Amino acid sequence: MPSRDELAYASIVELAPKIRRGELSPVELTQACLARIDCLEPAINAFITVTGESALAQARQAEQDIQQGHYRGPLHGIPVAQKDLMYTRGVRTTAGSRVLKDFVPDCDAAVVARLDEAGAIALGKLNLHEFAAGGTSENPHYGPVHNPWHLEHNPGGSSGGSGAALAAGMCFGATGSDTAGSIRIPSHACGTTGIKPTYGRVSCFGVIPLSWSLDHVGPMTRSAADAALMLNALAAFDRRDSATVDRPVEDYTATLDMPLRALHIGVPTSYFNATLQPEVESAWLAAIETLVELGGVPVEVAFESLNDAQSVGMTILRAEMATFHREWYARQPEDYGSNATERFAFARGLGAMDYVQAQREREPIRAEMWSVFDQVDVLVTPTMPTTMARIGSTVVEFDGKTFDSSDLATRCTYPFNLCGFPAMSIPCGFDRQELPIGLQLAAAPWREAVLLRVAHQYQQATDWHLRRPGFL
Repeated sequence: MPSRDELAYASIVELAPKIRRGELSPVELTQACLARIDCLEPAINAFITVTGESALAQARQAEQDIQQGHYRGPLHGIPVAQKDLMYTRGVRTTAGSRVLKDFVPDCDAAVVARLDEAGAIALGKLNLHEFAAGGTSENPHYGPVHNPWHLEHNPGGSSGGSGAALAAGMCFGATGSDTAGSIRIPSHACGTTGIKPTYGRVSCFGVIPLSWSLDHVGPMTRSAADAALMLNALAAFDRRDSATVDRPVEDYTATLDMPLRALHIGVPTSYFNATLQPEVESAWLAAIETLVELGGVPVEVAFESLNDAQSVGMTILRAEMATFHREWYARQPEDYGSNATERFAFARGLGAMDYVQAQREREPIRAEMWSVFDQVDVLVTPTMPTTMARIGSTVVEFDGKTFDSSDLATRCTYPFNLCGFPAMSIPCGFDRQELPIGLQLAAAPWREAVLLRVAHQYQQATDWHLRRPGFL
């Protein structure tokens, strides 16, 4: 029988058949996760709320249902956790803010409900950057999330609790939201896997919004195969979310094992390769070599429209965020942290014409991205230009230069939120401090299966995603 620590780092793909055959109890699996949470939370602070009692009750029910022949699928009996941005019926949902410290929804977010229908076990609510409005998860109300690879470094954001909990073996899957990179940045920082699907593929109903026209929701796991299983459960049309598209959902696991022979791999020669930390550049180029060895055909592609992507995105994000928070902020400004307050101050200087112009400026970016994917099947870039900064730091240094860490954080991720194209991050190396480095894969809309296939084939050929933080 594997130890609890060994169980904690098993994949959903490995665990699901054992649970179905009765070789492994969902109760045992849930207890293993809760034991790690109890042991590691003081150091990592990945959770805002742990629902241990109800999780064990769910696990006992799952075990009974499976024994009676009512197996729901590969997520049945698998412990997962929710970013505390997702409504959870009867469990407080804070969005990482004091504004909602006592808010208890009377319904579940669509993604929460779909995981519950799939039989997953809900361990609790994960810490995040306040209202998902930042990339560090340094939360002023519930404390910062610490990166399991180096506790003095941040885990990325805004879904930092999700990435940290996965890296620490506290859960097997987590939900994340991504407005400018908030699934992919923590995946890069924590050495985990996360996918931002096509805009409208997964419902945002019941997810406290940051920016309606940029928000995405998706799964975070430790492997591409596990992400495919979770996306199978999460992807669906939802009339309650007008952005979702009534389009059939494919089985994202069906093509994972297909070889990459003759798949066209886009290698950017501009924008994405600028201002890279040397170790990040080396890891990115080495990953491209691996994909070529696996049968991919490299195709160089250039971009001309992306230099303003971050400023365009921030104008849209802050205008939409300020609109959503207008009444709360007018009523209780003291309950917002300084980081959120700074964003409101910026937004107050925006006018309707600024917002409309920014929306118009998305179009040439989207058009150029479409033209690139006329040439390639998948685009391969660094997820971030650097590894993660220390908690409390606003800069990163390399090559004798100092850079603003928040500016660099979303440089490579923002374009795919503006376009609504799917993108994901997988581990591809480490820097000299043993901080993880992520590889970003992007594709044309509705081609999540291609991304997951490329990611899975890469992970079959490498072991970066299998490595664990040393102190654990």
